[in-house]
Amino acid sequence: MLWHYMKTKKHQMSQETTFKPTVQEDRINSLDVIRGIALLGILLMNINGMGLPFAYGDPSIAGGAEGLNLKVWIINNMLFEGTMRGLFTLLFGASVILLTSRLEKKGAGIAAADIYYRRTLWLLLFGIINVYIFLWQGDILYPYALLGLTLFPFRNASVKTLFSSAGVLLLCGSLWYVSDYHKAKEVQDAGVEMQALKDKGTTLSKKQETKLEAWTDQKTKHTAEEINENIADRLQSNYFNVMLAKVKQNQIMQTYVMYRYWPWDILSFMLIGMAFFKLRIFHAEKSNKFYFIMLLVGYGVGLTVNYLETQIILDSNFNAVSIAKADQSYDLGRLFTTLGHVGLFMLFIKSGILGFLQKALAAVGKTTLSNYLLTAIGTTIIFYGFGFGLYGKLQRFELYYVVAGFWVFQLIASPLWLKYFKYGPFEWLWRSLTYQKWQDLKIKK
Repeated sequence: MLWHYMKTKKHQMSQETTFKPTVQEDRINSLDVIRGIALLGILLMNINGMGLPFAYGDPSIAGGAEGLNLKVWIINNMLFEGTMRGLFTLLFGASVILLTSRLEKKGAGIAAADIYYRRTLWLLLFGIINVYIFLWQGDILYPYALLGLTLFPFRNASVKTLFSSAGVLLLCGSLWYVSDYHKAKEVQDAGVEMQALKDKGTTLSKKQETKLEAWTDQKTKHTAEEINENIADRLQSNYFNVMLAKVKQNQIMQTYVMYRYWPWDILSFMLIGMAFFKLRIFHAEKSNKFYFIMLLVGYGVGLTVNYLETQIILDSNFNAVSIAKADQSYDLGRLFTTLGHVGLFMLFIKSGILGFLQKALAAVGKTTLSNYLLTAIGTTIIFYGFGFGLYGKLQRFELYYVVAGFWVFQLIASPLWLKYFKYGPFEWLWRSLTYQKWQDLKIKK
């Protein structure tokens, strides 16, 4: 019995090892180009969390909230907040169909599931390493992998089912934002009432004092002491001290944030990406008219919503309740602006203009995992104390000099690397672990 099991298992493993990673001839160029654009675009937002304390979405805390700094925040909030991540997430969903359909066409059978889940679980480990070793608390690989574990059963779902499921998730996320706003408004209203009583000389009960404290906490942004402590933690010269100082924040990102935000934000877009792949939207096979309408409708709705949200926040000087109010329509604005991006970028790809740039972007897209992880490593060295120690020292607009430097490097280095190697270094490792066999890395001349 045992001998039969071992023989069967060995046969299954030998069968599975005949399946190999996607070769160059099977790649879809438009997917690589748009993935490269998304990867570069993600840094536009991530850089704020990498280089400034507590200021990812609120420039009034650090980095400057006037002049050019404010304009940078407005542009990001209008065009890029959540949308580059959204684009990247759509492509992740598309890649699920690309991988599984390719394996099933080759007769992989149950091995397709083995390969898919092994690939996803290794990505989960890469995400944990990115957070705790490379020190990027805003890592997206961990939630991608965790939620990606749910996608395999959807690979054969109809486009209608995929869109419907995504719509339910987006609705849940939006309702949660609405709930958050009403809770914040209730805290504010109660706090204002308690403060008025106190100003009149009324002695507040313990319950009333609690309401006043809750309002005070809600409207109080991070203190100078908290900001300085955060900066000091990141500027320690000992790598391990910085690692330990970040553990609590990392845990929050992988627990509370993981379940409060990502299922509605990420999983919904993954499902839409799967539907888009089935509809061949990412294949650049639709007409220019189709992509142009996508651009017009996407930007028409998305930018209108984003403008109104931005105005609400600016009018209140980044008041917490106003931010919560604006967030009620966050998913709507983000979804449509991302669709506008898809239309624009697909028109760019179909046009064939700036061919040299498209080739460079495709190379970045082929080495996405390596570029993403190396960006985390590079920014850690640039900003933290064991490196160049620039954390908290640059204004918001100055962070984009760093972004430009990474873009130039990636657009030059990625094509050069692929002249000599089949995969990026982390892609090679990921594929080798997924297929349980060391893959050939060098291109044989």
